[in-house]
Amino acid sequence: MSLLRADGVTKRFGATLALDALDLEIAEGEFFALLGGSGSGKSTLLRIIAGFEAPDAGRLLLDGRDIAAVPPWARPFNMMFQSYALFPHMSVADNVAYGLRRAGVNRAEAARRVAATLAMVGLEGFGARRPHQLSGGQRQRVALARSLVMRPRLLLLDEPLGALDAALRERTGFELRALQRETGAAFVMVTHDQEEALALADRVALLDGGRVAQVGAPRAIYERPASRFAARFLGAANVLEGRALAGTFESAEAGVTFAGTIPEGTVAVALRPERIAVTAGAEGPNTALGVVEDVAFRGDDSLLLVRLTGGALLRVAHAEEDGAPPPRGAAIGLAWEAGDVVALPA
Repeated sequence: MSLLRADGVTKRFGATLALDALDLEIAEGEFFALLGGSGSGKSTLLRIIAGFEAPDAGRLLLDGRDIAAVPPWARPFNMMFQSYALFPHMSVADNVAYGLRRAGVNRAEAARRVAATLAMVGLEGFGARRPHQLSGGQRQRVALARSLVMRPRLLLLDEPLGALDAALRERTGFELRALQRETGAAFVMVTHDQEEALALADRVALLDGGRVAQVGAPRAIYERPASRFAARFLGAANVLEGRALAGTFESAEAGVTFAGTIPEGTVAVALRPERIAVTAGAEGPNTALGVVEDVAFRGDDSLLLVRLTGGALLRVAHAEEDGAPPPRGAAIGLAWEAGDVVALPA
């Protein structure tokens, strides 16, 4: 069921077009990620949803009603800022209760909801502390509790994991997912980190130049990118130019013929590094010969940069379980399945 819909939303800042007639729909109770690089429009869209910015054109529909003119405090949304924006002179409990008091919730009910929400985010017993007495991860939980205690239908998260170290980011990400399921609220997260978006979200909207380049379930958009941009941004796929011919795709820059079901109109193909196998030789379609130009160890695999006979440079992920990676300068063969080749019309 649709909760919120952006319908042709446009926003300019002077000569800069931040959002370009953007269309997007967010369902009730889903974890939705807005993913993109700097300047893609994701933060502007988040601020428009929150009510901190007004669109220059288009509509923002909540349950089918345009809320573009509704002030932030009157929307059933809450926002957790990247900086957390906690009041340093207030205790944890008072920070969490701030919105309840402004909304006129009586003291006893506010105390009950604050205690329940602190327990939900794992901060029982921390109510009397001040923000400076907490770790970064704990301060983030206070900010999250302050948002959740208002029981919003939609929680807006601005780079919620950006200030945390790698180990804490992973754990906190799982906790966010659990909280989203427990509360039933829709979460909309802005991030530039594709791993976060793919791991946490039910659906991901990939933004580019103020427009939605692709939207869908994480696995679907990763395995079947719709454009060169989506293929390169998500997982840094190899993108090779060429031409479709009778169900195959010939790439001069790779010196390779890609066999499979390649539709007419295909102008490029994408091939994920982890879908490519290192072989002793190469014969026929969906194989290639090349020379290893560089090798980078990445923990559970090594990244090979392989120069193909046609001149293209291919990224290949070599799993540790397959043995030692070939060294720099080695001549190797490569092979992949026809089903792993993604046709790109644009």
